[in-house]
Amino acid sequence: MPQELAYVIITPYSLHKSRTGGILSRLIARTGLELAAVRMFAPSAELVKEYADTIVSANDPQDRKIQELICNYILQNLSPDPRTGRRRRVMVLIFKGEDAVRKTRSVVGSISLDRRGGETIRDTYGDLIMDDNGQVRYFEPAVLAAPTSEEAVQKLKLWARYSDSDGGVLENVIQYQPGEKPQRTLVLIKPENFRFPSGRPGNVIDFFSRTGLFIVGIKLHRMSVAQALEFYGPVREVLRTKLKDMVGNKARTTLEKEFGFKLAPETEKQLGDILGPPFGDNQFENIVKFMSGYAPSELPQSDWQKPGTERCIALIYEGIEAVRKIRDVLGPTDPSKAPPGSIRREFGQTVMVNAAHASDSEENARREMGIVNVGENLFRKVVEEFYGGL
Repeated sequence: MPQELAYVIITPYSLHKSRTGGILSRLIARTGLELAAVRMFAPSAELVKEYADTIVSANDPQDRKIQELICNYILQNLSPDPRTGRRRRVMVLIFKGEDAVRKTRSVVGSISLDRRGGETIRDTYGDLIMDDNGQVRYFEPAVLAAPTSEEAVQKLKLWARYSDSDGGVLENVIQYQPGEKPQRTLVLIKPENFRFPSGRPGNVIDFFSRTGLFIVGIKLHRMSVAQALEFYGPVREVLRTKLKDMVGNKARTTLEKEFGFKLAPETEKQLGDILGPPFGDNQFENIVKFMSGYAPSELPQSDWQKPGTERCIALIYEGIEAVRKIRDVLGPTDPSKAPPGSIRREFGQTVMVNAAHASDSEENARREMGIVNVGENLFRKVVEEFYGGL
């Protein structure tokens, strides 16, 4: 069966209610598809109108009244706020694989009055409430997805055409009270969460939702060796010096056992001074390899700029005290020292394999966001490369 692209749009309401993680978990774990790209959009009136015009279709197996209901929902809830002109946030996910559209739709579910439980995303997060006269009182689909492979192509190309003008790292989409000073911080959902299709990436995002912060940027990122070297560069010198005592002690213990005599404390210090820096360099190479898939020594320098083999999700969170709130939920670097209920306590394994990274200051957040370039439009690139153009 040939490969397909499928999309899922997380609605403004689902984003506002911090349901992103739960939705993403189900889509990855239950479809087994590859998450190929993800991008934040603040749709213009033009994009919303063009998208709404594609919804009512003779090829859609859903009832025409449901199609019209979805069309009206899109016009009312994805368009800029008519009172303030402020654009609304949506997140668009692209999945890739065999039979991708059908698999995605089976997890998303259809809109129906006779909801049976929590089998689908719409069962759990969507609502359709009618009054006694059969009129719609409230409707929230939670997510939007193409009903057929043909419509997926049409609608993905549409969103890709607007992905530069209406997508990326969003500005002026959150309203704050006078005097409030929001921050932005970077989060990386690390590669170990993507070893096989599972709910882990979404589960980690779900933990971050308790901060009450807002996602304004997201990207599926493959960190290059060059990016990893720059991103973790400040750690290198720390590793070269911080580990001297540990290395010296381990070297003394090993040598005493091997040779059968005691070494003086001064010798232990000398061993740490000699072996600490190269050991730190080795640990640093391990970090680069873990994040990019390659150690610098394994590749010619001319290949350091190429995207790595390991996937992560980069997110930009915005809000009051964003740096502190994210770090509090994440927990300390060492998972064994992380408090109950923190991400690293729940999902971390070692100091390096610890589920996620978060900037430790506004200054570092700006530096790290510049390296990862969350606004880079890989969404359009995936669509163009798959379909051979727009």
